[in-house]
Amino acid sequence: MSILFITVCIVSRPLFSPVLVYFLFILFLLPHGHHGAQANSYKNKEINIGVIIDVNSRIGKEEQTAMEIAAQNEAPKGRSVSLHFLDSDRDPQQVASAAENLIKEKKLIAIIGMHSWLKTALVADVGNRTQVPVLSFASPAITSPTIQLRWPSLIRMANNGSAQVKCIADIVRACNWRRVIVIYEEDAYGGDSGMSALLAEALQNVEVEIEYRLVLPSFSTVSNTERLVHKELVKLENETSCRVFVVLQSSLTMVTNLLREAKKLRLVGGETESAWIIPHSITNMLDSVDKSIISSLNGTIGIKTQYSNDNEEYVEFKKRFRANRSEEENLKPGIYALRAYDSIKIITQAIERGSDDSSSLLKNILSGRFSGFSGEIRFDGKMLSQNPKFKIVKVDGEKSNELDIWTPDYNGDVIKNKNTKEKAWPGLDKIPKGWAMPSRAKPMRIVVPAHAMFKQFVQDMNKSNLNGEMFDGFSIKVFQKVMEQLNYTDSTPQYIFESKIGSYDELVELVHKRTYDAVVGDITILYKRSKYVEFTQPYTESGLTMVIPAKSNESPWMFTKPFTWGVWLVVAFILIYTMFIVWFLEHQSNPEFKGSLKDQIATAMWFAFCSLFFAHRERIYNHLTRVVIAVWLFLVFVLTASYTANLSSMLTIQRMEPSITSIELLKRNNLTVGYDKGTFVGNYLEEVLNFNSTNIKEIDSEEKYITEFESKGISAAFLEAPYAKVFLHRYCKGYIADTSHTATYRFGGFGFAFQKGSPLAREFSEEILKLSEKGDLKILENDLTPPNECSMSVSSNETRSLGLQSFWGLCMISFFTSTICFLQSLIHLIKNYQRYEAANRGIVTPSGSVWDKAARIAMYFYDKEMGQRRAQSLSELRMQATYFPSLWISKQGSKFKSLEESSTPIYIKIRLE
Repeated sequence: MSILFITVCIVSRPLFSPVLVYFLFILFLLPHGHHGAQANSYKNKEINIGVIIDVNSRIGKEEQTAMEIAAQNEAPKGRSVSLHFLDSDRDPQQVASAAENLIKEKKLIAIIGMHSWLKTALVADVGNRTQVPVLSFASPAITSPTIQLRWPSLIRMANNGSAQVKCIADIVRACNWRRVIVIYEEDAYGGDSGMSALLAEALQNVEVEIEYRLVLPSFSTVSNTERLVHKELVKLENETSCRVFVVLQSSLTMVTNLLREAKKLRLVGGETESAWIIPHSITNMLDSVDKSIISSLNGTIGIKTQYSNDNEEYVEFKKRFRANRSEEENLKPGIYALRAYDSIKIITQAIERGSDDSSSLLKNILSGRFSGFSGEIRFDGKMLSQNPKFKIVKVDGEKSNELDIWTPDYNGDVIKNKNTKEKAWPGLDKIPKGWAMPSRAKPMRIVVPAHAMFKQFVQDMNKSNLNGEMFDGFSIKVFQKVMEQLNYTDSTPQYIFESKIGSYDELVELVHKRTYDAVVGDITILYKRSKYVEFTQPYTESGLTMVIPAKSNESPWMFTKPFTWGVWLVVAFILIYTMFIVWFLEHQSNPEFKGSLKDQIATAMWFAFCSLFFAHRERIYNHLTRVVIAVWLFLVFVLTASYTANLSSMLTIQRMEPSITSIELLKRNNLTVGYDKGTFVGNYLEEVLNFNSTNIKEIDSEEKYITEFESKGISAAFLEAPYAKVFLHRYCKGYIADTSHTATYRFGGFGFAFQKGSPLAREFSEEILKLSEKGDLKILENDLTPPNECSMSVSSNETRSLGLQSFWGLCMISFFTSTICFLQSLIHLIKNYQRYEAANRGIVTPSGSVWDKAARIAMYFYDKEMGQRRAQSLSELRMQATYFPSLWISKQGSKFKSLEESSTPIYIKIRLE
């Protein structure tokens, strides 16, 4: 109609130029041609789809069968689906060229297939040129953000490898393996699709190291696979101790050959503590391969894609699938067949929703979403967007059993937390250690310091027998004690000690380089060393100790040391207070406390001081005084007994004090300090404690410390705590440890060092803790410092002065007892005064002032005292008059009178004639 209309227009208007006519003809002709082709496509009931798979492989055959069934089941109403297969088992360039020819010849609307990313990329280039959508079963391990721009027609009906490697890392973490060996088979073009780098990152996140990478060439490029694999496994066995093998990428044929040779070398099986993990590309085929192949994978753990298979549609598909391949054994559609079925279904559904032109088809495929046999089918960024789930299965015998389900957000303990009565590992009741454990056939090689500073820890006995008899010492005994406690599957493993000259860092480096399995001795656990080796739990204390010459701490005031000054002051107060109370209670009735005030005070003081030694002889008249004296004497008894005991202890125990008081004093005066040769202490003194390197001296023997101290070559020695303990035990009389300035400098203590990732380190740590809790380790430590004459002469046992808290209660009892007796006597005095006041009411002037009353009471007490004195004086005069008749008594020159006649106070003068 368009052509006819244009022709009419041209005839009716001849004024149009030929150029304009030609332009209009081209403008309308091109759209007409395009829509004509589209109309022809719609009229064509056949849907042509290209399929590129390895038609000769087991997977390829399953995929072909599944797609053929899908083409019949899922064809749009009134139309048919024609599949055109290309063999992918050829050069990628040939595959791409064949795909381009097939598109042109068969007018394909889409291409499906390719398990190789290299072939996928080349075919995707063809899809770009022909604008034909390409659905690939392959995806790169690491997805580039530019992949959609480079191949706009490419749809990846697969997940990348990140989920699989994370699942592998979680399995390794759950089993407490610290090292793994990665094995992968290169593809035909020498690549691994980036999976190795992806796995290394995942393992690093769970603190697992790849010890060795075994790269095998493509199976198709090797003439003698068994010989090659055997050679590589022997090399691996000799050069590594790790026995956790992760097969990252491989063909089924290569894996079966690999495991067959590994079993010959006893690298497979629980009894060898080996573990094998195979990838989902292999495990996914276990549902459809022969039992003989499954049996060859016996003893491995695999990852299998999880999918639902319980609906009626799947059951019907499974029946037709088996019917089409009835000649094969153990046939069950695997994940590859299910995904192939879903790929046909996603295309047919896209055609039903629109048209089968390239742009519309691509758009409808990406927007499609349904629940397929292989899981939920939907796309995000032109890649299959699934939340992958993996089954963790074990291959045991001729079958595989599920252990657990893994998802990307799974944080549990894979394998461990599955509540099942089945064995935890193929052929084992426990998870293998994943390490070449020592045995009689292959004993553990252990390096020992040849010249240890302190022979009490490691000593070369100059013998060459098995099981460490050539060495002795505390560290060797702890190691042998742990080995006795360890129980292995066959028998107690053997070990061989070899001594090496070098620093402790150099010995650790030998273990790091796998020259030796472990280093045993007085090895300090340090952070920088722990980066290269695996340390056990420490079996000694840690820390840095400053050892310095000691000087005597004798003092002329030693007699005051048993008590603190607080005790002396309180005792002095109680003594004076008790003296006052005794005088107050006794001076009125006890003639021994009579006389002038000065005589009374002297008597009271003498009585109090004599009571300290229980040497007082004055008689006691007042019963209240007896109570006060009884409590006071008990207090004196306790004080004198405590004083005697503490002073005796101070005089018996050697009292030493350091000659150097601080680290700062050493640095300020540029004094030289010593440290053990070959240890880290030298660097520590320079880098952490900031000593000048010229003031740090290396000491190569225990005895040389004494020589250097005596010759003033060093002023102090910095020793690790176990060394200092042994040194001071031997030289306790002349040296002392000052930990007040080094207590904050702590280290890891002594431990044994194993290769990184070795499970022996964990087992040794557990046994060391058991020895410590049972007290066995303490018994071995006591052998380092047997009792000697210095056992009671160390500064740490210095007797301390007794404080007031030791006698506070008894002092309070004495004080309150004296106070109560004093108050009782005072109350009695006040009552007597009240009676006296009542009898002399006319003479005494009453007053309401408290101070006046107190003054009168005091005057009454004083007059009573003076009256007693006068009565005593008169009594003495009568006695003298009786025995001396010529006694004359005069009063102010008057006539002589008798004393009785005088009623007023008189002054008496006695004269003897």
